[in-house]
Amino acid sequence: MELRQLRYLIAIDEDGNLGRAAERLFVSQPALSYALRNLEGELGVRLFDRHSGGVTATAAGRDVVAAARRAVRQADLVAAVADRHRHGAAGVLRLGFEATGAGELTARARAEFARRHPAVRVRPKRFDWGGEADALREGRIDVAFVWLPADLTGLRAEVVHTEPRVVGLPVGHRLAGREGVALADVGDEPLLWTERAPRAWVDWWAVNPRPDGREPRWGPTNDNVEEMLEQVADGVAICFAPASMARYYTRPDLVWAPLVDAEPLRVALAWPDGADGPLVRGFADVVRDLTAG
Repeated sequence: MELRQLRYLIAIDEDGNLGRAAERLFVSQPALSYALRNLEGELGVRLFDRHSGGVTATAAGRDVVAAARRAVRQADLVAAVADRHRHGAAGVLRLGFEATGAGELTARARAEFARRHPAVRVRPKRFDWGGEADALREGRIDVAFVWLPADLTGLRAEVVHTEPRVVGLPVGHRLAGREGVALADVGDEPLLWTERAPRAWVDWWAVNPRPDGREPRWGPTNDNVEEMLEQVADGVAICFAPASMARYYTRPDLVWAPLVDAEPLRVALAWPDGADGPLVRGFADVVRDLTAG
């Protein structure tokens, strides 16, 4: 069994069609079909049912593909670590975060880490809507402040920060002057959301279902923080966000109000399981020291 074969399986499962998967993999369809038959023979189980519309993973196939994804992620992580050393970048810590990360803790941790490790450069990388967890698994970053809830499969994580949530409103909105806003106050307001994040993540941020059992009134989608705030400022919809966003994303055409009855955001410091090298351990120690009190 080779990594190439595992990547074939993943592509076939994602596309559900041997022809499309072959195009994406830059191989011929007969060659891909032959490789699949060989792997099924080697493993002794049927991985996909063939039908007129393409292929569908069997029960065994779903489990094997899931294991293949984990194996490929680990292989990519090994390659990424070796690549950093090959290019002389072992003195770089790649730090992922989303929007405001862990609020002020993010900046404090970077500053203290730089003080303790002056020869190491911290390379920050921002992600949108839960992308930092996948980036860790794929070896694109070393450590990250991950907004929960998130899929932490293959990661080690410690909750290091919590903060309340706020609602973003356009200037002049009927609720703009409130000292606090409840979910019932915005039940009929269109709420911005994204298709780029897992549904469980979207529902948690939207507080779906609401305490009264209703769904939010879904507004337009967006791909990043900037798009979201532009739409709020235009009066298209409202948004829910962590309280730190009210400090880091101030603008004259929108206001922020505390969301008084929503669960607070929890932020975890996370890194790939088994990849806690000296720089990651050093950064984790800094964060622990800063949050110990």
